[in-house]
Amino acid sequence: MSVSIALFTSDLRLHDNPSLRGALGSADQVVPLFVVDHAIRDTGFPTPNRAAFLAGCLADLDARLRRTGARLALRTGDVTEQVRAVAAEAGAAQVHIAAGVSGYAQRREERLRQALELDGRLLVVHEAVVTAVAPGAVTPQGKDHYAVFTPYFRRWAEQGVREPLPAPRRIPGARVRYGSLPSPSSLAGGTPSPTLPEGGETAARRRLGRWLDGPLEEYADGHDDLPGDLTSRLSPYLHFGCLSAAELVHRATALGGAGADAFVRQLAWRDFHHQVLAARPAAAHRDYRTRGDHWRADADEIDAWRAGRTGYPIVDAAMRQLQQEGWMHNRARLLAASFLTKTLYADWRTGARHFQELLVDADVANNQLNWQWAAGTGTDTRPNRVLNPLTQAKRFDPDGSYVRRYVPELAGIPGGAVHRPWRLPAAERAALEYPEPIVDLDVAAARFRRARGLDD
Repeated sequence: MSVSIALFTSDLRLHDNPSLRGALGSADQVVPLFVVDHAIRDTGFPTPNRAAFLAGCLADLDARLRRTGARLALRTGDVTEQVRAVAAEAGAAQVHIAAGVSGYAQRREERLRQALELDGRLLVVHEAVVTAVAPGAVTPQGKDHYAVFTPYFRRWAEQGVREPLPAPRRIPGARVRYGSLPSPSSLAGGTPSPTLPEGGETAARRRLGRWLDGPLEEYADGHDDLPGDLTSRLSPYLHFGCLSAAELVHRATALGGAGADAFVRQLAWRDFHHQVLAARPAAAHRDYRTRGDHWRADADEIDAWRAGRTGYPIVDAAMRQLQQEGWMHNRARLLAASFLTKTLYADWRTGARHFQELLVDADVANNQLNWQWAAGTGTDTRPNRVLNPLTQAKRFDPDGSYVRRYVPELAGIPGGAVHRPWRLPAAERAALEYPEPIVDLDVAAARFRRARGLDD
């Protein structure tokens, strides 16, 4: 009986999983395998929120595999060593894996390939598993990636997305030592946020179904509406691969309409950032386009931003949503990032690290490159734009419902007045236990313009 290994990484699903299908098509039996990678653990990337979500994903994946006749084999340690050991134990001739885009994922693939070749085995890497369109599938003439979204999106749409694959009904499993499912605490210490989403493909498909059945229709007009929260909230499931981006493109396109078009465009943005990082892995920690910034590092201001105590309610609501849910509305992410990098003029890496500590969906490509976009060091064609939190609040939270939801000190202030608590009568203001603004917006804007040389 021939055996192949399906090595799960960022594709924790059975539906539309080319790596799993490749393993099934290449052998009589399959070992579904996940390795708790010590190299990733040592970077600090497994945080309490992502550990809790990942544990749920793995438990759900194992349960779904068992219904097909297989089980998920679990190992802990160095990926290359563990995969070689399982391949030897099972007598596997091939290992199938989804292509990654980060520098680490690329190095992992190369180490696996070389080690398996020494053992007379083959590594098969499958593209367009984590993304809808593979990073290298769409490139401008003479270059390795697109640096501007609009021309990328035009080519991305012309390229088309592969057809989704059905979930296998039967997976003949090979006999190996399976190991135990990890607990959240074994993956990362600490306490997760109180209202995390449920991890796993089952929860993902349930949420997807509900969203496609209704809110998608309103997405084009409402995706920036902070209190309405018409975003899909599918980003954690895309990050862990509980859902396929290719399947989402097809299902949204089949429904049609302005909402579906706007959602597909967001999926293309996700692919865009992945193709940038695949071509420029150093953009995870270096400026994609340097602006000669000499970032400020005011510890008190940065601490106030992290805690949601800046004195600007819309920014503080965003930061507290992150603390409570391990997730933040997309418009709120832009506001929080612009405030840190342009109003406080603090290094984007400081913000990226904080988001990475709390976000369940802290994908390296999207987290770091969106932070660079907000800071003006990335792919934004208007790198010096500054989002005024008061203007943004009036536009996207006009009656203050979003602020009152996450900043309980201000819950008694009616309407849009909640965005300017400093205008309240002195006695009311003193009773709020809410800070004064930590910076004057006009002063901060002038400082940013000087720093970028915009007044010369």
